[in-house]
Amino acid sequence: MTIDFAEISRAALNQLPVLLRRWLPDGQLAGREYTARNPTRVDRRPGSFRVNIATDRWADFATGEKGGDVVSLAAYLGGLRQAEAARRLANMLGTDTRR
Repeated sequence: MTIDFAEISRAALNQLPVLLRRWLPDGQLAGREYTARNPTRVDRRPGSFRVNIATDRWADFATGEKGGDVVSLAAYLGGLRQAEAARRLANMLGTDTRR
C-alpha cells in the first residue's frame, strides 16, 4: 500500500494553526509565521524555530533543520519516520492514507 503523502499534507495544511498550537503550545502567530521554541533541543526562547502557515515550510534557523510540509514537521517533532508521521496525521485528521 502506498501512502498518499500529498493528500495528507493538504488536509493537514488546512488544520495547521490548530496542529501547531497542539504541538508547539508556547508559540505565537505573527502574520504567516508561527514562531516557537524547538522542543527537540534546549531552546530557551522562541525566535529561531518557525513554520509558515501558508506554505507549511518550517525551519530551525539555529540548527539548519528544515522541511517542506506538515508530514515532515510531524516526523521531526515526534522523532518518527515519514510514513509513521503520515499515518498518525491521517488518523488524527480522519484522512485516508492510501492512494
